[in-house]
This record gives sequence, structure tokens and C-alpha cells, in this order.
Amino acid sequence: MPLSITSETNRLQSVVVHTPGTEVSLVNPELKDELLFDDIIFEEDARKEHLDMLKVFKAAMPDDGKIYEITDLFLECFQKENARRFCIESMIKELKQENLHTIEEDLLQLDPEELLQFFVEGTTSSIPGFTMHPTPNMLFTRDLAVVVNDSILLSRPAKQARFRESILTETMVRFHPLFEQFQDQIIKISDQESIEGGDVLVASDKVVLIGMSERTSFSGLMTATERLLNHGVEHVLAVDIPKKRSSMHLDTIFTFASENECVAFPPAINERKNNIVALHSQNGSVIAQSMPSLKIALEELIGHDFTFIKCGGEQRTNQFREQWTDGANVFALAPGTIVGYERNTNTFRELQKHGYELMNQYEFIEEFENTSFDPSEHKIAISFLGHELCRGRGGARCMTMPIARAT
Repeated sequence: MPLSITSETNRLQSVVVHTPGTEVSLVNPELKDELLFDDIIFEEDARKEHLDMLKVFKAAMPDDGKIYEITDLFLECFQKENARRFCIESMIKELKQENLHTIEEDLLQLDPEELLQFFVEGTTSSIPGFTMHPTPNMLFTRDLAVVVNDSILLSRPAKQARFRESILTETMVRFHPLFEQFQDQIIKISDQESIEGGDVLVASDKVVLIGMSERTSFSGLMTATERLLNHGVEHVLAVDIPKKRSSMHLDTIFTFASENECVAFPPAINERKNNIVALHSQNGSVIAQSMPSLKIALEELIGHDFTFIKCGGEQRTNQFREQWTDGANVFALAPGTIVGYERNTNTFRELQKHGYELMNQYEFIEEFENTSFDPSEHKIAISFLGHELCRGRGGARCMTMPIARAT
């Protein structure tokens, strides 16, 4: 199956995820802020919630659809000596404060399973006395890389807590046969910049949105834009968003639900003006044009009307409450088939007003687990339980790295 993403909402064919493991249980209250968590997560319940979410994915995907566990891909890479060496050398270079150079030979001697355990959990019994912090944010595979058309953009995280995930992901993209087609289409920004996948939305094969957030720097946005414009994208919409924890990425306040519908957090999207810059290439230079709003920019560049469905509904208090619990962070399994946290009841009611049938995860699985799902016959908003997952401050879109959608 060729890997390609030309839309946020085309039917999902392949996706990379990470079901929470031991690394989340290694986060203690003293470490949580440094590791970018607002709370500690109960691993057992988080795993169950995540695996239940994946059952929804499987029921909605075509028969040949693939769900890849990212640690399985890492482990398969580590069967190759050159991949292990690349990863170790990159870790030593990027994580100077960890003094990994002092154990370089020990790392090279580890078997693939032990090496992966060390980089994910921060410890291994084969190197006693040497520890690092765990990598609990790997749950949010969305931030690690973005497939745009036939290219792949490698993220460069803003926070050091996520550097190890970024290096593991680059190793995977460069050495795993699944990503072989991208070897001449890898987009990477410099070490002095940052961009994270939650800020990158593929509106169409010609239009990409990039949020300028607390996690994506201006220079990172511009470098990524220039390279995307050289890889077939015609327009990048730079979206200036509030630099706050609650809106750390563009997809925490805005996501696509169907070809012409989006879920948006009104205070930061619907009501915000003159925060959009349309970028395109002309005679080798990047040309910028200010746009009055995201809705106007999308409609002008894509050529049809868009409806912005309000996260939290009409009441201001509910908008803020449900944005905080990822009400705007829905994930499209197909055009008009989306999943989101059950707790965002007002957002689901608003979707229902716009013609979406509401189903919980169990109803959807029961109906379509053993029956071929035809997304053209439905417009469904599927709710799933995420009481533990939600503590990590990321919703359904945050927990996915789509690598293939239907065209």
C-alpha cells in the first residue's frame, strides 16, 4: 500500500499509534511538569481505553487497513546494526546533558529489546546505575512526523522531554522498510528550530495549515513551508494561535471532520481575526499574503464553503471546558466519520445539530466489527471513553500518525 496523505478526512488506511506502556507508570508527581504532563496516568486503564479506541479504528477501516504499534516498528529497525548505531550516535549528539557518550560501548552491546527499553523507559538492568527520565509522551504519535502527499515531515520538538521520541522516529523513517518510499522525500528542519505534528493539518493535496504555537517556532514554520512548497504543496496557511498550554498545538483548537466541516474552538478560531498568512512560492521566493480569517482563507484556496462547528456548543463556559478536554481534537476515520472523547457532551450535541448520528464506541463496534463499513452511507460522531488518556492533554487526533488515506 503506497503511503500518502492528501486530506485530513479521506478514509484511513494505515496509522501509527502507541498504546501506553510502563513509561507512563514511571512518571511521578515531581516529574510530571518536566515531562509535560498535567497529571499522572494510571497505566492499566489508559491501556484499555487506548486499545478500545483502536477497536473503533479497525471497525471503520477497510479490510486491508493497518494499525502499526510504533514500538514494534522501532524494534524491527533495531534488528539492523546500522539503525542501532545511527540512533545511539544521534542520542549522544542531541542529549549532551545525559552523558550518554560514557556508556556508548555498553549501548552498542545491548540487544534490540534492551536498547529500546532503555530509550523508552530510561533504564535497563544491563547498564546498572545509569538512568534517564521515561518518554511518556510517545502516546501522542501525531507530533512525531507528518505525511504530506508523498513526503514526510520529521518533527523537531520544542521541549527536550520529547527529543528521544524524535530521534527514534527519524531512525524508523530512515531505516524501516515501511518508509522506504520516503527516502528521497524526507523534510527536516534545522536543530535550532521547532515544529510538531499537532500543528500541521493537511487540508488538501495543495493546501497545508501550520500553527505558530508554543511548540512550533516562526523559523520552523517558515523552513517547513519552503520545503513543502518544493514538494508539491501550493499554499501553506500560517495560523497564529494563542501561546498557551491549553492550545499547545493547532489541532487542540481546530480539526477537520469532513470535506467541508471542521470542529473549532470559537474564541481562538471563529472570533480571531487577521491571524492568518497565506504563503506560496513565486519565482523561487516565498510570498506572504495576510488573510482576514481561517474560514475565509480555506474557502478561497480550496474553493468551497466550510462550516465551523463549535467545540462546546453555544455557551462560553462549555466551550472553554470542552476545549480543555480535547473537544476540538477529533480524528476523522473517513469523511464525516469522526471519533472524540465521550466526556465532551456539548460538542457531540453540536455535531448532532449538524446532521451527525451519535454512537458510542460499543454501538459502533457492535454494528460494524463484522460488517463492511461504507462511510459514504453515514455521517457519524463516535464517542469513546478516555478518562485516563485525557489526563495526558491530548485527544484522538493527538494519538494518531496517519501514513495512508484513500485518495
